[in-house]
Amino acid sequence: MKILLLSAEVAPFAKVGGLADVAGSLPKALRSLGHDVRVMMPSYGMIERDPAWKLETALERFEVRLSADFVKTAYLKHLEHCGVSFYFIGTDQWFPESISSQTVYLPGSDQHLFFSKAALRASQELDWIPDVVHCNDWHTGFTPVLMRETGHPTWNDTATIFTIHNLAYQGEFDEDILRRLDLPMTLFNLHQLETYGRVNFLKAGCVYADQVNTVSPTYALEIQTPEYGCRLEGLMQHLSAAECLTGVLNGIDTVEFDPEKDPLIPAHYSSANLEGKAECKRALLTEIGLRPIEGAALMGVVSRLSSQKGMDLLIDTIKELFAENVQLVVQGLGDPWLATEYRRVQDAYPNQFRFLEKFDPRLAQRVYSGSDIFLMPSSFEPCGLGQLIAMRYGTIPLVRRTGGLADTVFDGQNGFVFENRSGEEFLATCRRAVAAFGNSTKWRKLVKNAMDADYSWKRSAKAYVELYQRAVASRRELGDAALGEKRTG
Repeated sequence: MKILLLSAEVAPFAKVGGLADVAGSLPKALRSLGHDVRVMMPSYGMIERDPAWKLETALERFEVRLSADFVKTAYLKHLEHCGVSFYFIGTDQWFPESISSQTVYLPGSDQHLFFSKAALRASQELDWIPDVVHCNDWHTGFTPVLMRETGHPTWNDTATIFTIHNLAYQGEFDEDILRRLDLPMTLFNLHQLETYGRVNFLKAGCVYADQVNTVSPTYALEIQTPEYGCRLEGLMQHLSAAECLTGVLNGIDTVEFDPEKDPLIPAHYSSANLEGKAECKRALLTEIGLRPIEGAALMGVVSRLSSQKGMDLLIDTIKELFAENVQLVVQGLGDPWLATEYRRVQDAYPNQFRFLEKFDPRLAQRVYSGSDIFLMPSSFEPCGLGQLIAMRYGTIPLVRRTGGLADTVFDGQNGFVFENRSGEEFLATCRRAVAAFGNSTKWRKLVKNAMDADYSWKRSAKAYVELYQRAVASRRELGDAALGEKRTG
């Protein structure tokens, strides 16, 4: 199959969160299955200025016309990386301003509309029309809309899938967007583009795509409920009933995350020989300036600082947690009030806690490999990659049972799990984990189970191929009119 994957962030070129990891590693797995997969992303200033990426010009200039009043000139750069073709769409506005991961997501909608249309135009200019366009999160939600409502006839037979990486971020804007795109205002209705008086990009992708998926089976069920549905649970129930919503569990790149070969960690190890892991722990404690405490479990966090990630729960229980024989390192950026609280914790517990307020993937590898226990007390978690990476490095995850965490971490087998978003339950589970850490036989079994599990992309990539095939079959059998009837009732 010919597959075009669109994403606002792709590792290793630009990364804000787990979306980048998926967009960077899934194509390699698809390529290994024999498919012609190409990835398109914005050509950010930080990519074009990075000497590590020797970009070549694929298209010097081409016109992107979204309407009579919305016309931009674009260019296309190209790079072969790990056997996959990556394309970078550039223009003189928006993307040059993104010079770091913190500036990838600038306010507004125009850059995302432009990127969606430019990706379609670039494919036509390259004379490469895919069988499937794979859109990711709300930033690409209007791609299927543009294909069906304003697209060139050559897109009529191309199927689309839309992947929801986090339903909480939907991209809501004023209805003037439709006028800006010369789209009929009749599309501004609750069956198509309107949600609570605004144009909703994520809903647009869900309504117009041939297939929709989330990044774990449990999250696909959760978003059909008011608790997790973010006001779109009715649409999610409708998609599920129409057999258009599924959950495909994310994987990780097991070549990049390999404790036996990882060049970013101070010592290598395997489930059969964990001596190197002990050295990684010693090195991490030295690096962050914590004096080792005899028999203490080192807990690690690599996360965005937010309530969604349960970082407030950790703050609320910190005094009781540090009454245990533990040390803790938290690495991440995010909500300013949480960052302030973590700085206060560091001042109060200088021998047990370090707050690493930075985005640094290299440092994250050392936290993953050097910690004993990895904390993910998330309020909700569509999939989560942290627990998968942690297990790969023999660091036992402690998680709340939600989303992809429920699909990958099993209490007493490869980690520790608590049910409710409760400080008491979280703290009790931490105490269970610390007690288990003190039992070397039990702990080694946990570590071996975690490290020997297969969370590579092999199985998940095959599931995506099946999803692509269903989308293609749906497009061929139903056609635009019939599909629209099925979706809107």
